[in-house]
Amino acid sequence: MDDERAFRLIIVAGFVIFAPVGVYHRLRADSGEKLDRRQEGLFILITLRLVAVAAMAGLITWLVNPVLMAWAAVPLPASLRWTGAALGAIAGLLLVWTFHSLGRNITDTVVTRKVHTLVTNGPYRWVRHPFYSSAALLVLASSLVTANGFVFATGSLIFLLLMIRTRREEENLIARFGDDYRRYMNRTGRFLPRFGRGDSPGLSCFL
Repeated sequence: MDDERAFRLIIVAGFVIFAPVGVYHRLRADSGEKLDRRQEGLFILITLRLVAVAAMAGLITWLVNPVLMAWAAVPLPASLRWTGAALGAIAGLLLVWTFHSLGRNITDTVVTRKVHTLVTNGPYRWVRHPFYSSAALLVLASSLVTANGFVFATGSLIFLLLMIRTRREEENLIARFGDDYRRYMNRTGRFLPRFGRGDSPGLSCFL
């Protein structure tokens, strides 16, 4: 089997293995409650979903007929692309761990459910938004495996929009959990673990 075919199979396998896990946990958490997605802000609400559709369309096109995405191809050594596959596996495992830890608190927007608990176990012990951390890893992994600039550009834009949306999400969590969430913010990083007490407050807030 040539490398290109192997890389395409890796992307398919990742989707087949991890997508059902996400669907299962989201269905399990669905209580029929109506969530007000407008709290994301109209720009984020629309743009995030449009970019996600474009990213998925680009990835599917690359899988079905890579020639059609050759205009965005980036010459990467096979070793780097296999490194991307390893990163994808790590990202997938982090995603599964996050789903399991969050349980029925899962939502696809910035609002909390009527019955919502503050989760600080599992990956949440170290970072406040491991979903987004795993998303960043997935963007990097898929970009390396596909060796495609369009996949990287759209994935990076999705992560940037999620970063912007996170501020509103944390405002809602502070409103819901008050000082408990503020203390949680003080001891954890946003997307990366916070190392030591001497970290820059500005940098820690960003990360």
